[in-house]
Amino acid sequence: MKTIRDIARIAGVSVATVSKVINNYPDISDKTRQRVIEVMKQEAYEPNVIAKSLSGKQSYSIGLCFRYNPAPGLHHAFFQNILYGLEQTIGAHGYDFVLLSENSIHKRQDFLQKCRTRQVDGAVFLGIDKNDERLASLLTSDLPAVFIDGDHQGNRSRCVVWNNHSGARQVVEYLYNLGHRRIAMIKGLPGVKPTVERTEGFLQALGRYNLSCPRQWLIESGDYLERCGYEGMIQLLKLKDRPTAVFCQSDTLAIGALRAIEDSGLRCPEDFSIVGYDDIDIASYIQPKLTTIKQDTVLMGKAAAKVMLSLIQDASSPTTPVVLPVELVCRDSCRSID
Repeated sequence: MKTIRDIARIAGVSVATVSKVINNYPDISDKTRQRVIEVMKQEAYEPNVIAKSLSGKQSYSIGLCFRYNPAPGLHHAFFQNILYGLEQTIGAHGYDFVLLSENSIHKRQDFLQKCRTRQVDGAVFLGIDKNDERLASLLTSDLPAVFIDGDHQGNRSRCVVWNNHSGARQVVEYLYNLGHRRIAMIKGLPGVKPTVERTEGFLQALGRYNLSCPRQWLIESGDYLERCGYEGMIQLLKLKDRPTAVFCQSDTLAIGALRAIEDSGLRCPEDFSIVGYDDIDIASYIQPKLTTIKQDTVLMGKAAAKVMLSLIQDASSPTTPVVLPVELVCRDSCRSID
């Protein structure tokens, strides 16, 4: 069996050059690339994925690129359920996943180059800022790309989103009907679609009830993590003019807020009503059980997978976003007030 060194010797190039051709690096001349490919074909040096890619066939692999904080990482229930839904659908069609590390994508290699290097047929993205300059070449390419809860516009990309505006409106309506008129919000990761739209929906809903949210009640936490919720709630607790209810843009933020309330000698919902977002599994087990907006993350994974398969099979597949519904789940973390 021929080795990469054999291919390099026969083609009259270095081993590094052969490796670059295999991984589709751009800094190889067309003439050299073609010579190496011809030698690999002649010598039957075609590992399965490479062989399919070189012959123009599918590799049956899908790239996954998630932006997440390294502390919880993929152990977070939010990611796990999306991955489960993706795998259930993609796997049933004979595809495998390739995890593309967002942290390893540096200035020399953008998202498209990363995908080409890994020989994927398409890629699914979650939590990537639409203004990230590394997306530019991907969005103008012919590589199928699906963005979960994003609003990216591209040549062959499509978004699968939840109705974030509706979720925020449901929260405000629920709290208003309980008698709350002083409602604060702890925001999540800045710049991403869920944070922007949940903030917009929240403020619009307040406006419908002729309510306002003072600047000091609109907390910029920096992420969706428990630690950020804790720190955000501490900011609210330090105010002389406090809200009676707090809308947290994720359940993990809400859990952090609950801990801050408890550590301060106060209680939920007696002193503060708290609403989360996502309905992760632990939301129904903590005390008090968390009122939240349910997003079906498994359904999201399945929907994203179906869109990806459609894009791979049909280049003219519609690019309009797929919008999934959300619903309020009422538990024990909120109370009515006079």
